[in-house]
Amino acid sequence: MEKAAEKKTRMIDAVVSNREGKIFELEGYAAVGMEGPSIAPLQLNETIYMPFGSELMFLPDRKPMLYNIRTGSFEILIENPHMPGEEIFPVAIFNSPGYVISCVSAYKEKKNAGYLPLFSYGAVGWHKGRFRSAAIRVDRERRQDLRLMNKQKVIAGIKKMRKKMPKNRLRIQLETCALTFGCPAGKNFFLERYEAPLPTSKGCNARCLGCISLQKTDDIPISQKRISFRPSPEEISEIALEHIQKVDKSIVSFGQGCEGDPLLSAEVIEPAIRIIRSKTKKGTININTNGSKPDILKKLFTAGLDSVRISMNSVRKKCYHAYFRPTGYTFSDVTKSIAVAGREKKFISLNYLNIPGFTDTPEEIEALLTFIKSQEIDMIQWRNLNFDPVRYLKIMDGVSKQGKPIGMKKLLAVVKNSFPKLKNGYFNPPKEKFNLA
Repeated sequence: MEKAAEKKTRMIDAVVSNREGKIFELEGYAAVGMEGPSIAPLQLNETIYMPFGSELMFLPDRKPMLYNIRTGSFEILIENPHMPGEEIFPVAIFNSPGYVISCVSAYKEKKNAGYLPLFSYGAVGWHKGRFRSAAIRVDRERRQDLRLMNKQKVIAGIKKMRKKMPKNRLRIQLETCALTFGCPAGKNFFLERYEAPLPTSKGCNARCLGCISLQKTDDIPISQKRISFRPSPEEISEIALEHIQKVDKSIVSFGQGCEGDPLLSAEVIEPAIRIIRSKTKKGTININTNGSKPDILKKLFTAGLDSVRISMNSVRKKCYHAYFRPTGYTFSDVTKSIAVAGREKKFISLNYLNIPGFTDTPEEIEALLTFIKSQEIDMIQWRNLNFDPVRYLKIMDGVSKQGKPIGMKKLLAVVKNSFPKLKNGYFNPPKEKFNLA
């Protein structure tokens, strides 16, 4: 009995939702997390208090998978055991930036369930009056902390920029990003802090499963509309110079959620970079890209681009192609872009899109370690992949069978121990921090 009581105190309680979206603790049941086929009750020492700015979501067309503390068994519930007839649903957490989920909220799909919207779905539970998240903090910078983004100050910054650059279409786009889409990067431009976005591209040469700005099917709703125009080099440089001249250790970045891939807009980006660099050597000019066009990337480096962040869900060709679904380029072009950046002595980050149960499998880990060893990677930005986790794992299993996951926490430790000089984080660093461990 003493051991059972001890075990109970280490678990955290399950939370579920009713049809109206009311979230409540379910007495007698522990929260459960899943990593692919592996499931386990959430433990107190493996979770953290829900990070500020995180959001809770209930998952329609799905049944919660919970751990019955009394019987010591996993159960899939359809209704509230304490209130027969009340239908219940799983609850997941969408963690604020800087946190990687260590396991997914456990559930089973109902028949004919649709795709989940484009979020990550971390496991969550309840302990002593507070929500706890199965997450690991990978970056302590407060770049996208909502407590530092006062709405009235954002609006004041918008009014100021309207007067300063009334005809700049990119400024208008960033207003929409900040106020309509709630984009933290857009807000930061108007708050004159950290990293400013420079969206430029209407098109893309990848058809990512989890693209947040363009979907060809109604099954998956987009989070934000894609930019509908290509700004001029003058419009781009005006925004960039405004930010660089006002912000210490500033960053301006091409490649945002409201656009396609910026390498397809090189004809305006290259002259924009040249204008910026003709005015100042300050500031970090970065590009977030799929890395599909190494020759174009080289031209941008020559113009004055400082760093590149290349997005990958996997360093295995089959798995990469299954998610990115590239058109007109292949995985080898991505590795060529990394090689180009290395030869140019530029800072290289991997935007590593991860989902527990896939990213932390032996096959993926072995491939990642080999890849880092063979490439000149300076940093891994650990990002949660915003896509239906069960559907994603089915797609990945269709191209490459996965072994038993070791856990995201162990994966992070393996990478850090194997490559002690490699940076691990979430945000693009300014060039003042390129060489800092």
